[in-house]
Amino acid sequence: MDEVIPLAQPIDMTRWSPLQNILSRPSPFGNETGKLPNGVFEPSADLLRELREKKILVIGAGGLGCEILKNLALSGLTNIHVIDLDTIDVTNINRQFLFRNSDVGRPKAEVAAEFIMNRVPTCTVTPYHTKIQNFDREFYSGFGVIVAGLDNIEARRWLNNMLVSMVEIDEDDGEPCGNIVPFIDGGTEGFRGQARVIIPMFSACFECTIGTFPPKTTFPLCTITNTPRLPEHCITYVYMLEWEQSFPDRKIDTDNPNDMQWIYHKALQRAQKYGIKGVTYFLTLGVVKNVIPAIASTNAVMAAACCNEAFKVLSFASQSMNTYMMYMGAEGLSSTTFNYEKSPDCLVCSNAATRVNSVEVSRDTMTLEDFISVHLIENPDRQLTNPSLKTPNASLYFPNPKSLEAALRPNLQKLLSSLISDGDIITVQDDVLGGKVLLYQPNFI
Repeated sequence: MDEVIPLAQPIDMTRWSPLQNILSRPSPFGNETGKLPNGVFEPSADLLRELREKKILVIGAGGLGCEILKNLALSGLTNIHVIDLDTIDVTNINRQFLFRNSDVGRPKAEVAAEFIMNRVPTCTVTPYHTKIQNFDREFYSGFGVIVAGLDNIEARRWLNNMLVSMVEIDEDDGEPCGNIVPFIDGGTEGFRGQARVIIPMFSACFECTIGTFPPKTTFPLCTITNTPRLPEHCITYVYMLEWEQSFPDRKIDTDNPNDMQWIYHKALQRAQKYGIKGVTYFLTLGVVKNVIPAIASTNAVMAAACCNEAFKVLSFASQSMNTYMMYMGAEGLSSTTFNYEKSPDCLVCSNAATRVNSVEVSRDTMTLEDFISVHLIENPDRQLTNPSLKTPNASLYFPNPKSLEAALRPNLQKLLSSLISDGDIITVQDDVLGGKVLLYQPNFI
């Protein structure tokens, strides 16, 4: 049996004694022995006390986030912060167990924090009812690890970009040397789930693997406005344009059945006008809310995996997962783990964003809209959401502000060859790039 290191100071709460046993005894499986080493395990009687005081950030207080918060609090951590923009809807209560009927309408982050602190009085949970984009580098730099239970790719890309940009680089050898905050990313969809460990600038970042996600279904604005062909076009038109025209002073509430019924009926009218079939209320919900099925047991499994990895990167008591785990509950208790490699063409953690991308385009057929769709939105290695394009001499297209978008919208239907000259370089910006730009040089054929 391994020698037990004597306690330097007595632990005041015996409920954490199992953790004390792990953290005070030497281990042949310390973090430094794994394939993704990010620290050296130094067992100590004081390590539990140090671990309990580290700041942890949880992003998302939904189905997965509730499980993560519960697990971290019951693992002895006492300084947890949680960010969530949403408020509680009655449909959340069947699986988001920190909430009750009386909480409907209140911010998820605040209610979750109150519940956790009531059940685990030694734990302090600080809630933020806002967007993750409202915080700066200094805020994110203050955490020992960030555990995310987000429900969309765009937020993950933004957070990944922020964490990579915070890393300090040694001026002499160009290697990462400080301000590295590990990012544990979890997600669920039905009976499937995933967890991954991202050590910024050391392991593959989220953007390195963006090509493994199917491109998000998007529709050019001119198509949904002038030539709708699909039921989704009609729904998107009402959701994006007609609602604002009808209710300029009120933001749509996608959890409000009355709002969703209004969109459905207006979309049905537009579909009938253009002879389009297939608009249903459930399709309307799917298009507007991007509904993803949620199962409580999957959330519990993936939250356990995420919190297990968070404990490892905080204490170095065991080998970190390298680097991705996929859980497939529909096929039994089955999971696979594999390593994502860093991509030399990553827009975030490599120098790919500074390179000029040379692409061949048809002089006689490719419009600006085609260029945006093919090379920026539908390209699995880019998957931009709202790109802006300009050359040194002209603005080609900007989605915002609305007055500028309206002025530049006619460019979408023009041939690219009529808007730029041979050799011109197009600068592309998008929110998901986090301030970085892409450079494209079309070669006309």
